Amino acid sequence: MSSSTTVILERFLARAISLRVGLYARISTHDQQTLPAQLSALRTYAKRRGWRIAMEVKEVGSGAKRRPQREAMMDAARRREIDAILVWRLDRWGRSLLDLIGSLQELGALNVGFVSLSEALDMTTPSGRALAGMLAVFAEFERDILRDRVKAGIAEARKAGRPHGRPPTVQQHQPQISALFAQGISKREIATRLNISRTSVRRIIETAVRLHARRRVSSAKRARA
Repeated sequence: MSSSTTVILERFLARAISLRVGLYARISTHDQQTLPAQLSALRTYAKRRGWRIAMEVKEVGSGAKRRPQREAMMDAARRREIDAILVWRLDRWGRSLLDLIGSLQELGALNVGFVSLSEALDMTTPSGRALAGMLAVFAEFERDILRDRVKAGIAEARKAGRPHGRPPTVQQHQPQISALFAQGISKREIATRLNISRTSVRRIIETAVRLHARRRVSSAKRARA
């Protein structure tokens, strides 16, 4: 074995032994008794692999779109403060298949491993990384199916003459917003009275002002013609 190969092997073994791992445990608000069991299993696994626990995160919530503790762990991975993330189960980490694959791909690009105990997914090994690549294929397949279903639904709605898309819930307030603004009432007060966001109020007012300006220009052009 050449000296360069020996050095590379020694570095790899040193990194494997001193691997800094982050433990991520998440539970729903109605299932908090499983938190100690998750953490115990994660700690035991890390100890068995000879990994050093550099970060331990606990998150409580049910289907939340934003998981600040998970994002904190991702930030630690981006800063190279951890070499791998260890979770109890995939659904504890990912909100959906697409979200799961997106985070795994980012971790792979960062050269940060990912291990899920229940599914025996270990992205610190070549076979685990290959499996993650297969999951990405399924995620793309799911995206294509959803895209086709949406297109088919829109086409069917148009064919039947049914409305489609998001309902114009804010636009229905447009006459009230214009009338209140003409009375000199502030955008903040209008938003409070109608129980809508100030951003929506501002957008509707700006659209109305632009439309009014266009109409004035068109009228002026017709008058000169």
